Amino acid sequence: MAVASPSGWAQNTHQNEPSQAVEAPPSTTQQVIVFKPANSVKSVSIAGTFNSWDRAANPLKADADGKTWRTTLTLPFGKYLYKLVIDGDTWIQDPQASKSEDDGNGNTNSVMFLAPPDYALPASPLDGVTAESALLHTTSLPYLNYDRGQLTISLRTRANDLKEVRLKLGGHRYPMSLVDSDELYARYQVQIPWNRKRDLIYDFELVDGSKTEEFGANRFSEKAAEPFHLRAKEFKPFVTPDWVERSVIYQIFPDRFANGDKRNDPPDVQPWNSKPSGGSWFGGDAAGVSRHLPYLSDLGISTVYFTPVFKSPSNHRYDAEDYMTVDPRFGTNAEFAALTREMKSRGIRTVMDFAFNHTATGFPQFADVVKNGKASPYKDWYFIKSFPVLMQYPPNYQSFSGAWQMPKLNVVNPQTQDFLLGVAGYWKKEVPLAGLRFDVADEVDMRLWRSMRKYVKNIDPQTWIVGETWGNASAWLTGDQWDAAMNYPFLFANVEFFANGKTAASDYTKRLMQIYNWYPPQVSRNMMNMLSTHDTTRFLTQCHGDQDLLRLAATVQFTWVGAPSIYYGDEIGMEGARDPDNRRGMDWNMVRRDNPMLTYYKQLIKLRNSSRVLQSGDPAILLADDQARTFAYSRTFDNQVAVIAVNRSDKPQTIQIHLPGNSATQSASKTGLIDGLTGRQVSLDTGNAFSITLPALHAAILLPPER
Repeated sequence: MAVASPSGWAQNTHQNEPSQAVEAPPSTTQQVIVFKPANSVKSVSIAGTFNSWDRAANPLKADADGKTWRTTLTLPFGKYLYKLVIDGDTWIQDPQASKSEDDGNGNTNSVMFLAPPDYALPASPLDGVTAESALLHTTSLPYLNYDRGQLTISLRTRANDLKEVRLKLGGHRYPMSLVDSDELYARYQVQIPWNRKRDLIYDFELVDGSKTEEFGANRFSEKAAEPFHLRAKEFKPFVTPDWVERSVIYQIFPDRFANGDKRNDPPDVQPWNSKPSGGSWFGGDAAGVSRHLPYLSDLGISTVYFTPVFKSPSNHRYDAEDYMTVDPRFGTNAEFAALTREMKSRGIRTVMDFAFNHTATGFPQFADVVKNGKASPYKDWYFIKSFPVLMQYPPNYQSFSGAWQMPKLNVVNPQTQDFLLGVAGYWKKEVPLAGLRFDVADEVDMRLWRSMRKYVKNIDPQTWIVGETWGNASAWLTGDQWDAAMNYPFLFANVEFFANGKTAASDYTKRLMQIYNWYPPQVSRNMMNMLSTHDTTRFLTQCHGDQDLLRLAATVQFTWVGAPSIYYGDEIGMEGARDPDNRRGMDWNMVRRDNPMLTYYKQLIKLRNSSRVLQSGDPAILLADDQARTFAYSRTFDNQVAVIAVNRSDKPQTIQIHLPGNSATQSASKTGLIDGLTGRQVSLDTGNAFSITLPALHAAILLPPER
């Protein structure tokens, strides 16, 4: 690793200096990676967030001594998580890294910071020195957003660099609030009413110590900065499907939900209650889902998300052999279509899962490349490095995570892209498809997602597009790609606070608001909020079987911003360690009236489904008491307010809550609030305050009385 600067950032080994004063500062740097293993190794590579964790993408080369390995990466400034990969399959932390970080899923990664040149000195809001490279604003998303009659204007700066930031608009100065900050950047924002009819001309005032500067459109020119000009006719708001925030989603892993037709079982089908292995089949099928639709309806589910159902050699089916055909072990195309139509008649929408990053080696186009080499008309569908194609490790073609069994698609090849758009179009016609979930979507060229959005939204603007990424999804949520993402940061925050007990209440609530503020509000309301998925240890297992902790986390899941998504079986208290143990067969013996977990989930779902303020309200943190391990937040919508209070401690706690003075609070002060979990009534005093006592490991969901 390169030597770290006093600020903790890696020093740059090379800079592309601007040739003219009007050019912006450099946006990339080169980073030298050096590794000297203690023992002899055959190969070393580096994999991380900068190369989609592809262990074959960036190999290190041995020096003349045969003991020192190195490579040089050219990367944008930022923060990256990574590991070194020894001999193709041994993943280790970099012993030279100055920092490591838990990813929330049981993995610890090395951290690399790459800082711009003007970050050489520590940031200070009092030194009068502003890092120009960090300043960024454009008259489009994500720096301008319109939602519910409000225009949100944002400005990016260096973290801890400014004393105050103000918006200058129409002769007025509006103070901007700090809403997000990390090791590299801070983001300030302000909301103003806007009718989308008048143009807006504005700029920013930056206060750094005793120095105040203006920041406008031509910040890096030799002239005085010009203001930004927002033209109302040219501004296009980011519109997301309005049904998602009102949904309760249920995730089904098709092979493990229910076996309703023994005739389509594979020859090696395993007993339903057996321990799953990576290659075992349990016989779950469309008939099994159909048989249990009354259960989903009774539960209150409004959307089912199916992981892939396409023909595939694996039980997870993320390596498709045929995108147009339902796997015969799950059913036929006609049976799946009939199932989804039956679901629609019950008010249950269908979301399908598509893995467009890679295919199986048995996919016809790849098989043709293997057979015909350079002569194959499909050779440009993949990233073939040499011929003949070698299906071994390491493969001589790009693949998912370096695995030869899953060759990576070249999605910007016109023929490939047209085919993939056609797959989405085919299923939109075959079934009442309400949403498309895209697997490892952060590893797919964004040009496909831009084309996909135009294509799908032209068919049906209300189709939900959700992508998989395990971190901040802001880059894909600017209005031209996805509508939402799987909210893994939300999942990890709940694991750390509820299951592991590692974080304080104040840190947890700050994290919730940070994740919320990463995105426009209409996107946050569309996010898929999970506690478990087919890729993570089940939440109850992370809680070491403590059902009270799962109930508390589920309370937040169903009352926080976003669409709650239940991984099949969580609602009945199923457990499961890491994949494949988290993919056990649904335990239908646990579906009983006397199952307290199921009863609680039904209660949460009923409250969510009947309360518009829980579905669509804006959030605010009301308190966080680290010593008592309690916190409370509100949701506000249409002059209504809901208050959620949580006691994470093992003792009863009395919580004092004060609501800010607004129209929603005024309404609550007149009618009082009712705890949806217990039915008890709460009255506000003249100062809009009240207290509530919660037993150990309990919560309250205080709602306005029904109108």
